Amino acid sequence: MSDLDNLIAMGFDKEKSEMALKKGGNLQGAIDWFDKNGDRSLEELKADEAEDADMPALQPGATAQSLICNVCQKKFRSTAQAEFHAGKTEHTDFSESTEEVKPLTKEEIDAKLAELKAKAAARKAAAGDEDKEARKKNEEIRRKATKESQDIKEDLARKEQIKEAQKKRAEKKADDDARKATLAKIEADKQERKRKAEIEKAAREGRAVEQQAEAPVVASSAAASGKKAADYTETRLRLQGPSGNIMKTVSVETTLFELADQVSGEVGHEVESFSTTFPKKTYDRTDFGLTLKEAKLVPSASLIIK
Repeated sequence: MSDLDNLIAMGFDKEKSEMALKKGGNLQGAIDWFDKNGDRSLEELKADEAEDADMPALQPGATAQSLICNVCQKKFRSTAQAEFHAGKTEHTDFSESTEEVKPLTKEEIDAKLAELKAKAAARKAAAGDEDKEARKKNEEIRRKATKESQDIKEDLARKEQIKEAQKKRAEKKADDDARKATLAKIEADKQERKRKAEIEKAAREGRAVEQQAEAPVVASSAAASGKKAADYTETRLRLQGPSGNIMKTVSVETTLFELADQVSGEVGHEVESFSTTFPKKTYDRTDFGLTLKEAKLVPSASLIIK
């Protein structure tokens, strides 16, 4: 395998590997280059490469001499390389050194390769952890938004049901009032016909008729209107659920739908119906538009929840 193939097999980027071989000259030089530049982005390296275009390279066969930067302790094979370093870093304090810049041994190369691989793996793991954390936060945000949206929808649906129940209750009350008015009119007409018949009969028999027949008509009309001497404003309820009895005192104008909504959280399930044992009667969801007063659950009642 070529040096480029070896670097790619080690997990290094192809374009960076080509740049490392170009800078280092061989596999060892490429490893040294990766050791210093492996953490830098490709864009930064290309920018430096453009700046390094004029850097004089060590000529083949040139006598190796060692120069050391007294500022950063870096060693250089040639004066040209040291001058270029000074131009980039503004380090101007150099000394000659008799120490030769020796090539790395195989063990040192292997050690540097292992170090580079470890750094690359650590960078990859860190990026993976960041992505995982970002995905986790995004999922939390999505779930929160979904729950808030669902809560809003449920609240709107509940308000719409209450509104619809109130509308049906008003419509039913109007129908009941019209029915009662019709019954009252029928009763009044019946009493009037009876009164006229009595007058005609008395005229045929030649006797006088006392004019007292209209009083019962007024009383009958009042009875037909459904009015009582004392109207209850509250009713006491004993609600029998799966876990025991619930005692409540509520307005007589409370609908069965509103009552079901109040107790559903206490019994742990959605209420489908209310039942009485005596007289035996069941109020299912089609009856939930009725008020407690309309359902004749006043002034008190005992209901079984299902």
